Amino acid sequence: MTIENAARRSHLVCDPAELRTLFLFEKLDDDQLAWLCADGRIEYIEPGLVFREGDPATCFYVLMDGEVRLTKLSGGTEIELNRTDHKGAYAGAWSAYLGDKADPNYTGSMYVTRKSRFYVLDAGTFARMMHEWFPMAVHLLEGAFFGNRNTAQRVAERERLLALGSLSAGLTHELNNPAAAAVRATSGLRERVAGMRHKLAMMADGKFQPEVLVTLVRLQEEAAAQVAKAPELTPMEAADREDMLGEWLEEHEIGDGWALAPNFVQAGFDVDWLERIWGTLEGCPNKVFEGAIRWLNYTIETELLMNEIADSTARISTLVDAAKQYSQMDRAPFQVVDLHELLDSTLVMLNRKLGDGVKVVKEYDRSLPPLPCYAAELNQVWTNLIDNAVYAMRGEGTLTVRTGKENDCAVVEIGDTGPGIPKDVLRRVFEPFFTTKPVGEGTGLGLDISFRIVVNKHNGDIRVESEPGNTRFTVRLPLHRPEQNEDALETP
Repeated sequence: MTIENAARRSHLVCDPAELRTLFLFEKLDDDQLAWLCADGRIEYIEPGLVFREGDPATCFYVLMDGEVRLTKLSGGTEIELNRTDHKGAYAGAWSAYLGDKADPNYTGSMYVTRKSRFYVLDAGTFARMMHEWFPMAVHLLEGAFFGNRNTAQRVAERERLLALGSLSAGLTHELNNPAAAAVRATSGLRERVAGMRHKLAMMADGKFQPEVLVTLVRLQEEAAAQVAKAPELTPMEAADREDMLGEWLEEHEIGDGWALAPNFVQAGFDVDWLERIWGTLEGCPNKVFEGAIRWLNYTIETELLMNEIADSTARISTLVDAAKQYSQMDRAPFQVVDLHELLDSTLVMLNRKLGDGVKVVKEYDRSLPPLPCYAAELNQVWTNLIDNAVYAMRGEGTLTVRTGKENDCAVVEIGDTGPGIPKDVLRRVFEPFFTTKPVGEGTGLGLDISFRIVVNKHNGDIRVESEPGNTRFTVRLPLHRPEQNEDALETP
């Protein structure tokens, strides 16, 4: 007790008969009530703070007359949980009988709004009283308390494994697409290179004059360079060009000219470029001209296939980087990170689940400073919120991921256009084991885990607002380094 608090308190005589009027003590016998009066005390406390959240829990308070206000920190701000003048209301070290396995600190703060009278019992004395008078009740309470906590931990671990399995399956699927594309492109590239060797042998037979061959090599280099800077065409523009090139090749008796036209169009070439080749080989047999066209086509196809391989391998690298960012592999648990990198990596990991029916809208405040946090655990929060949003929308709708700054907190908002959460469900969404999903599809721990990660581990705040077509989960995280508490997730 501080000197200031001590000065605000005055001790009174304890009357066993009055204690019996409190619902907590009404069933106790005379000896027990006398014991309470002997080991406890009656105090008047002036308005102000009685105990602060996080301080060692030293006393158990029972209100006898007056009014108290109970608060809890959320995102660095005190939120009033209850204000009462109910006789017998209690607060403080009420879980002291659970011993050192329970949180030894006050889990909230208590203020007196007007001069109030309390029955006060030291935490150690209260614990001893409970064990001596109500041993069976203590065992039952311990079983419920620790049993529920252990059950929640076991189910949470299973949920994490299930989520990991789902994400792994999605990542495997995402990696398989570019990997398969790279394999296909490599096989095609081998065929094109073989074709180029054949045409090169034909040229070496002397069917091309040296000066013509030099021009063709220059055109080949031009074709290879043009592929890298080919313009983006609309489907209509590409179709029109293919028709024009196909007709030109057919007029010049190039077999399967319609099959060659799309490659030349994709590389950015037109009829004028083909006319240059025709002019270069004017006077040569048509078979020589056709061989030159196919040789240049092999060059273009080779460049296009190499671009496809480069794009596929880059996609694989991007997915691997996103997986490393998501899992925070080889990184310290607590670090300062760019919040947007965490959100982006989560979206990449959930890409398969999002599918084609969910439109993702990102509204990022890029001026947001780096965030001190447990990055891997925050990724679990984003996973739970986004997964729930996609489930609510049944795979069809708009997912909005928004970031911003509010006072000294980073704010992340995950919104969806689903049917909304009913009012009778809204107040229970963060309760452990509460779920609206069918049996086997949800454990009811996703939002409970998210709540504990945000509130207990980061001293932040998570809230939800919902109406049909607009459900928003808002997470606030302090931008200053929170008090580290490695065991925060283990508390119920």
